[in-house]
Amino acid sequence: MESESLIETLEDAGLSPYQADAYVTLLELGAASATDIAKASTVPDPRIYDVLRSLQEKGYIETYKQDSLHARAHAPDQVLSDLRDRATAFESAADEIEDRWMQPDIEAHNVSIVKRMDTVLTQAADLIRSATNQIQIGLSPAQFAELEPALAEAKANGVDIKLCLFPEMGEPATVPATDRLAETCTEARWRKVPSPFLALIDRSWTFFSPHGSSTNQYGVIVNDRTHAYVFHWYFISVLWEVHEELYTERSTEPPTSFVDIRHCVRSIEPYLEEGIEFDATITGYDTETGAEVDVSGKITGITYAGVSIDDDENLPLAQLAGEVSITLETDDTTYTVGGWGAMIEDLEATRITINDYIEP
Repeated sequence: MESESLIETLEDAGLSPYQADAYVTLLELGAASATDIAKASTVPDPRIYDVLRSLQEKGYIETYKQDSLHARAHAPDQVLSDLRDRATAFESAADEIEDRWMQPDIEAHNVSIVKRMDTVLTQAADLIRSATNQIQIGLSPAQFAELEPALAEAKANGVDIKLCLFPEMGEPATVPATDRLAETCTEARWRKVPSPFLALIDRSWTFFSPHGSSTNQYGVIVNDRTHAYVFHWYFISVLWEVHEELYTERSTEPPTSFVDIRHCVRSIEPYLEEGIEFDATITGYDTETGAEVDVSGKITGITYAGVSIDDDENLPLAQLAGEVSITLETDDTTYTVGGWGAMIEDLEATRITINDYIEP
């Protein structure tokens, strides 16, 4: 290593430029007067004495009197120890930076991983009580009993609740009575095989835990709309679409409301094809400004990416998996209305209320 590079390395290790230069010079000279060290280095004459004293305090050199102030380098044990300690610290810092890059602290991303199912249910209950629009939840009868008071409170607050029940592994199938379901949900279905616990609240919160026979027992709690949207499709396709209906309070005649645009489109498409339009109210957000909106008008059309199936009154879910939107005409303007995560439409609907038919 060249002297210049060694000096730069010592500076990186904590020495000042003058200290590093003086020390490397002294290593080359062996022992010398302060004046000679100053001449052989870049340290100014007035500063050389302070620089040498500071190096002595660090244990790198010793000074002594011989007509004038002289100095010589100590055996480099102290220097080597300092450099190796710093090298270890730099290596540890590099490893820590790599770890934090690969695995960021989950708290910074509103993600919690917990070991106990009780923690998941307790925190889910708190969020269920404070829900304002919709809940999708899949749970066992025992978990239903634990969350029943929270679900009843949310239902009384006008929250749309889709509830899928399934048995515990090895336990008999027990379905809550209809009056209990009526107090706690808008619709309920029954899945015949055990499943993980899942609760999605207001398109933001996800609570998930494997079923009881899973090898790994843990819970995940996430506050993130994109994460919730992925689990929304799991809920619709695995816990909802194909299972037996236990209870519903949804009317086939207006007024009725939907919190999922795809369910709305499936219901109104046959009527629109016959020329019937709908008086409707859209509650949601302006996708450009994020402002809350509550707009009334008439639904005059729908758009979806799938292929229309003329001989089927209810569109298969697969046909509505892509882009889906509704056209709403008011006295002043025409809006395109999307569902969860809408970006290219004018409005994101959190609730679509069909008030009445408008006959052609």
